[in-house]
Amino acid sequence: MQSKQANLDKKTSDTKIDLKTIEWNKYMVYIVFVIVFLAFSIFLGNKGFLSSNNLFNILRQTSMISIMAVAGTFVLAAGQIDLTVGAVAAMTAMCVSLVLQSTNSIILALLTGLGFGVICGAVNGFLVTILKIPAFLATLGMMQIIRGSAMWITNTAAVPIKNNQFNSVFGIGSVGGISVLILWTILFYVVGVFLFNKTPFGKHTLATGGNELSAKYSGINTNLIKLKVFIMSGAFAAFAGILYAGRMQSGRYSFGDGDEMSVIAAVVLGGAAMNGGSGSVIGALVGSLLMGIIKNALILAGLSSSQQTIVQGVIIVFAVALSNLSSKKNN
Repeated sequence: MQSKQANLDKKTSDTKIDLKTIEWNKYMVYIVFVIVFLAFSIFLGNKGFLSSNNLFNILRQTSMISIMAVAGTFVLAAGQIDLTVGAVAAMTAMCVSLVLQSTNSIILALLTGLGFGVICGAVNGFLVTILKIPAFLATLGMMQIIRGSAMWITNTAAVPIKNNQFNSVFGIGSVGGISVLILWTILFYVVGVFLFNKTPFGKHTLATGGNELSAKYSGINTNLIKLKVFIMSGAFAAFAGILYAGRMQSGRYSFGDGDEMSVIAAVVLGGAAMNGGSGSVIGALVGSLLMGIIKNALILAGLSSSQQTIVQGVIIVFAVALSNLSSKKNN
């Protein structure tokens, strides 16, 4: 009797420990965010870190990464990876700029840009689900093709956008004193949170990444889910490219360079596991803002661009390591 009671107490204790571990992992990005924000507030407060202009500037600068991180949450939750988002954003900005330059039609430019993103996402999904190419290799190859095409079509030259209405709505404008970039980000997160937490699509995405075989036995078309998340990723990256174009009032092949790594880091810091089955849309937003705050603080601290790149690399390594540790603890 005492032995049974001891075993029961041990199981209860183990359960409590597991629950504590899960809660810690779940809220770690928020804890780190608060610590980092407070630290920079103390050490860089005299350099304008806490000024409203600087804080709003951080929100504007991270808008594109934050929007791509919404779809990135779905991609990683499904156990996939998409390295094309930065290249898709750049190529979309180029396409939008060229269409506006030729026709001055905002509608046609938007349809062209978003259509390009959807097609890229569909191609990625086809390569992964039909040809069975690992997502890392498939999207790595596509990234090179898209980025090279963006460089080729204008011979690396920038394409200016002179349509003031487009630039205002998708870049430099504001509503009630709030930048349109921030408002677009809020809209995408409202949609993302709803899709991820309240719809069968979100649940099926987690099931696909958590255990694909079990998901198939449950009647989920896992290939269709993968295709959808890649299309979603392509479309969101395309919209980020539209915002890049509006903010910079031009299209350029270099837009979004390295964004794929920033998106992955933001999503993983936000609670997603690299092997799928978990994720948080709001966590991805906090992860994106955390990286934006760190980048902004490094600039205020006077670090060179090379030093900033090193720190960002450290963040990515930390994010992946944290993901692996979390996965091991939960297993």
